[in-house]
Amino acid sequence: MRYLLISCLVVSSMLSVQAQSNQIRVTHDEAQKRVSVTVDGKPFTAYIYPGPAVLKKPVLYPILSAGGNFITRGWPLDPRPGERIDHPHHVGMWFNYGDVNGHDFWNNSIDVGPEHKGPFGTIVHTGVKSMKSGKGQGELVVTANWLDKDNKVMLQETTTFQFKAGTNNRIIDRTTTLKAMDKDVVFKDNKEGMIALRLARQLEQPSTKAEVFTDAQGVATKVPVLNNAGVTGLYHTSEGVEGDAVWGTRAQWNKLTGTINNENVSVVLSDDPNNVGYPTYWHARGYGLFAANPLGPSVFTNGKAPAMNYTLGAGKSVTFHYKLLIQSGDLTDIALKQLIK
Repeated sequence: MRYLLISCLVVSSMLSVQAQSNQIRVTHDEAQKRVSVTVDGKPFTAYIYPGPAVLKKPVLYPILSAGGNFITRGWPLDPRPGERIDHPHHVGMWFNYGDVNGHDFWNNSIDVGPEHKGPFGTIVHTGVKSMKSGKGQGELVVTANWLDKDNKVMLQETTTFQFKAGTNNRIIDRTTTLKAMDKDVVFKDNKEGMIALRLARQLEQPSTKAEVFTDAQGVATKVPVLNNAGVTGLYHTSEGVEGDAVWGTRAQWNKLTGTINNENVSVVLSDDPNNVGYPTYWHARGYGLFAANPLGPSVFTNGKAPAMNYTLGAGKSVTFHYKLLIQSGDLTDIALKQLIK
């Protein structure tokens, strides 16, 4: 009887380990224009590229925590109760910029308002180069073209996503290389960029007053006051800056803590020392926009720092690398540093 009991416990333990083997599977559904990423059969994220008639750039959408909770906003693709319905170009996790040779890639959407004058740029998916599935890690390599208003290619993009999973965390490593075509490409000093997420309502910072922010054209955008029940977000950077004060400051990483359906989560976006403009400026807003932008020093400092106006010469390439960590449970700054190495 004792042997049988021990055997049952061993089998149970083995099944438990197998149930949490963190097996990442990356699968491409060309008809749906979607590459799904799962962990042990459960959704983690998806690379979607429905095309300019739906989205003006490919994005990762949605993104879920290890506990199965959405950290990204649902609206406008899949609205959820109580969400803000603003900034329709904020979808999932994306990479673009507000002024590339005069073209606005950031604000472009099928619902773009008259306050955004353009001209607009569009990022179009061109191919899946490779996919890898595996235990604890998967990989996706994709290509895209950055098109001007006349649909001429300004930049060719190659992006490698590395997806990682632990028992209590999820990680997305994004490495993007941009190659200029036959003309120099200037990323004019602008606050609208560069890698960004639009967060679930629970991860916004509580707001007790109406908020107004200006967009890339200087036009006021009103953000309505919503019910703060369950709204628990708080920004905290590597430099010790917290809350709304993080906007326009520089830091190696920015950690957003909050609670979704009783799951405590830390969402961390980190810069890479090899990136242009390191350490990045943070275009992070309490209403749920979480973005890192290394190319706008003048706008983020109200002119105290000189404009960068980063120029990529014709035929030249530049690479940007960022890491997104989603940790379930408490995450100290010391532990964070080990996870984002």
